[in-house]
Amino acid sequence: MTSPHPVIDHPEVPAALAEIINALSTAAIDVNAIIGHGPLGQTLGAQVGENTDGDTQKALDVQADEMFAHALGQTDVRWYASEEQDIALELNPGGACAVAIDPLDGSSNIDVNVSIGTIFSIFDAKDDAGASFLRPASEQLAGGYVIYGPHCALVVTFGNGVLMFVLDRDSGRFELAAPELHIPEKTSEFAINASNRRHWQAPVRAYIDTCLAGADGPRGRDFNMRWVGSLVAETHRILSRGGVFLYPGDARKGYAQGRLRMVYECAPIAFLAEQAGGLATDGSKPIMSHKAPDLHARIPLVFGSAEEVREVERAHADDTKALEA
Repeated sequence: MTSPHPVIDHPEVPAALAEIINALSTAAIDVNAIIGHGPLGQTLGAQVGENTDGDTQKALDVQADEMFAHALGQTDVRWYASEEQDIALELNPGGACAVAIDPLDGSSNIDVNVSIGTIFSIFDAKDDAGASFLRPASEQLAGGYVIYGPHCALVVTFGNGVLMFVLDRDSGRFELAAPELHIPEKTSEFAINASNRRHWQAPVRAYIDTCLAGADGPRGRDFNMRWVGSLVAETHRILSRGGVFLYPGDARKGYAQGRLRMVYECAPIAFLAEQAGGLATDGSKPIMSHKAPDLHARIPLVFGSAEEVREVERAHADDTKALEA
């Protein structure tokens, strides 16, 4: 495993979490190296099974999960909850923290060289694994992601703004590149999978229609659409230049609550969004006020520039009023 790096020595990283952040980052460096070999290495995109929710597992999904679990097993982490594991694992009975993780977000993009990543959330550990994770997202100690792309970056919040560290490939260490990421209040970009339009709920269609109407419509300006299919890549773009992301629930079987998991995807992304000056909602209620009913529970997610998130919430509120009238 790669040697430790100075992220843990930065004054913005709380001392109590430094060892865990170091372990996550060190494992991420090794995952990044494997990804960097692409098809010259192993067949990373080969399907090897399904996780607890029936989603396809790629070879690197499983490998990354094992690498992060091993790294965190050497730290003060008691509970480890992963997208790739049915239940939370107890790593260290005396550990003070609980880590929830999506070891490899966007793995369907592995073989096409699109940015993918790792998403994580840190809580203080309770004696019960469920109590450690099934709690309001506002109780997170830290949330963040690593993005594997043209550069490898660690983006993290400890509840006092959002930091970005970038991997220096020469030294093999993460260095602080941005001490304060901020999402612009206004944007002219939205991200949604438009192929599912026929399944969307009325308020989602209404909101997107106002964007597509452009300068001649009620919003009075033209919008661009983006869709990568990797939550980390979408988040990184929004944190870098603004935008709004929507993964709503829809009418398809199994999609009533969308497809993103609350504990290890939506909660940390919402934490980052709010700490960067944006908003995150399920359409009507802030994500940070939610707590998941079970470890792999899904929830609709809308996050990004505050003005657009409020417009989506307004569309949902208007729809509710119309149904009640």
